[in-house]
Amino acid sequence: MLTSNADTIGQMSCNPAIGGLAKGHLAREIDALGGEMGKVTDLCGIQFRMLNKKRGPAVWAPRAQCDKKAYQFRLKWICESQENLDVKQGQISKILYRDAVAYGVETTLGIQFLGKVIVITTGTFLRGLMHIGSNQQSGGRAGDAAAMNLSDSLKKIGLDLGRLKTGTPPRLLRKSIDFSKTEIQPGHDPIPYFSFWKDDLFHMELNDSDKRFPIGSMLSRIKGQISCYLTYTSKKTAEIINSNLHKSPMYSGIIEGVGPRYCPSIEDKIVRFSEKDRHQIFLEPEGFETDEFYVNGLSTSLPFDIQIQIVQSIIGCENAEILRPAYAVEYDFVYPTQLQPSLETKVCKNLFLAGQINGTSGYEEAGAQGIIAGINAARRVQNLNPLILRRDQAYIGVLIDDLVTKGTLEPYRMFTSRAEHRLLLRQDNADLRLSQIGYEMGLLPKRNFDKFKAKELAINNEIKRLASSYYECNTLAKLLSRPEVGYQNLPDKNSALNEDTIQQVEFAIKYAGYVERQEKDVARTRSLDGKIIPTNFDYTLVPSLRIEARQKLSKIRPETIGQASRISGVSPADVTILLVWLKRTASLSSEKTDDPLH
Repeated sequence: MLTSNADTIGQMSCNPAIGGLAKGHLAREIDALGGEMGKVTDLCGIQFRMLNKKRGPAVWAPRAQCDKKAYQFRLKWICESQENLDVKQGQISKILYRDAVAYGVETTLGIQFLGKVIVITTGTFLRGLMHIGSNQQSGGRAGDAAAMNLSDSLKKIGLDLGRLKTGTPPRLLRKSIDFSKTEIQPGHDPIPYFSFWKDDLFHMELNDSDKRFPIGSMLSRIKGQISCYLTYTSKKTAEIINSNLHKSPMYSGIIEGVGPRYCPSIEDKIVRFSEKDRHQIFLEPEGFETDEFYVNGLSTSLPFDIQIQIVQSIIGCENAEILRPAYAVEYDFVYPTQLQPSLETKVCKNLFLAGQINGTSGYEEAGAQGIIAGINAARRVQNLNPLILRRDQAYIGVLIDDLVTKGTLEPYRMFTSRAEHRLLLRQDNADLRLSQIGYEMGLLPKRNFDKFKAKELAINNEIKRLASSYYECNTLAKLLSRPEVGYQNLPDKNSALNEDTIQQVEFAIKYAGYVERQEKDVARTRSLDGKIIPTNFDYTLVPSLRIEARQKLSKIRPETIGQASRISGVSPADVTILLVWLKRTASLSSEKTDDPLH
């Protein structure tokens, strides 16, 4: 693993938090596959909450505020101690390739590293440029240099690049904030941990190397959860911003990149929602051993003197001191329609891309792509078929399919609304959906897989028992299906079941009708996703296709009819014509198997 700064492996560049709406689903899916994000979050979390509990379980979402430095150091140690992984410091300047096949990289020092496959994860560092008012500094984030040469190398390979923008808010000193004017936001109890294998974290035996980090205990258990705080902007905030918009590089035209629609700067909020008298601001601690507070909701690129005025116009922050100024950063990205669903580039074999280089925002979206790109890079070396998660299997599948099929012109953020089968893709059942695959990939340890199989068996056995056990005239399953009845209200309970198993039994029975309906929709969709389009298919030969559809299909080159149907600009009529033409010319490949890896 090559990294431009070995000291910042795992550093949370923006908010020191994992999860949230839909992002929590991604983090739990990474955990179910055998990834590290959920475990490290549980070890280093300082506050845990389950969001959306007043709504249905499909949109419940775990979120954790992390100790920023503990999270970073933990992940750094994991990488350094990982068997068969060599960590080296160096900045890549060039991709080495021959005949459209990547075979290595070269650093700015001219050192070459050769490999059968290459995975590029550049974050916001590709020609990164930071803005604070009219001041501009080269960098991917404050204190770290930008990667200035790699973009040209990617272009030479044949990839088209665009420009995006993101931002971060100022950090404040705890002692300068008047929390008595804010609303306290405590963590939830019991703690909604991320990892399905949290017992490992509680009971892991320490060897000599493990003792360098408190791996056998969780920070939140040792020290208790830390509260966050809710406050608001004021009318004065809007006045300051409106009178200084001309000083914002976003509004003066200095910044070229497109910013995130769903995580806008405070300038954007004031302009786009001018009818609002105030906007929510969350004051969030960055760790146990620091007095630094993250000001969630106050991202800006205005000059520093204006930032001081804005901060001190917020309720409770009238005397607040800024420890680190806010800034915006713009950076290059690769249009993701140039990728295959495996995250391998179409123009260069053995070259995989993951994270913000593909136009996404957020740690969870990056981690989700990273684990899939890593899996598929390893499988390429082993001459195995790539792992392609379907849209009905995982939010990871939705994320990657959206990127490679629809593309993005702005930082892509995951939402539950993007998943058409979200009742099947709950955060609580990620292990039931993906642990089998994680084990088959060699990522999930056998001890965890055995726990998963035992849980799965317990759930199925209890559902069968409830369906065949009667109380008066109704089965226990019929009783449990009523909205007002919970498992603990049943006259005959299995006291040996844990809370996770009980929850799955309840959800399976209460939502059986809705789940059955979604599974029928999935079956219809899967029939189209099972019809493969030949890689060399010439769409210009289909005379009835609309010009827009022909152009989009020729550019994106979907692998299946299902993927073709999800391309913007391709209508249902175009899909029907394509199906008929493929059948008529007998060029439609045999349907895919039900192998979960495809």
